[in-house]
Amino acid sequence: MSPAHDERDRIRAAMQRILSGSPEHSNGALTVVALAIEAQVPLNALTQRHPDLRNEFYAHVRERGAVPDAEARLRAKIVQLKETIANKNDELTRLREDVPALVRALNQLTAENEALRRQLQLPTPNVVPLRSQTQA
Repeated sequence: MSPAHDERDRIRAAMQRILSGSPEHSNGALTVVALAIEAQVPLNALTQRHPDLRNEFYAHVRERGAVPDAEARLRAKIVQLKETIANKNDELTRLREDVPALVRALNQLTAENEALRRQLQLPTPNVVPLRSQTQA
């Protein structure tokens, strides 16, 4: 028996074990990585030498109505990213609403700073200490 034929037989046997829910060497995930581990072959055996078996495996997974683990993880990640985008959009809206008030405050503080600087440049500064209202 040729090494390639033996490899194909191991992949088919591993496919049956995974699909029947009785893996021996892997975690039983419906992924090509788990299939390679279960068949005890390198991953490139499925991606390069035997892509027909990889496609057959995924066809069986789809027939069973099961979603491959990789797809389930990607779908969950998409949901998470959509929530993150929505949160960031809300935050961005709030920040944009805050900008005009911050600009007004900055302009007011700049004007007050310039007035104080002008007072400091006078020969005799016109700064009077403030007394509390109880002393007045």
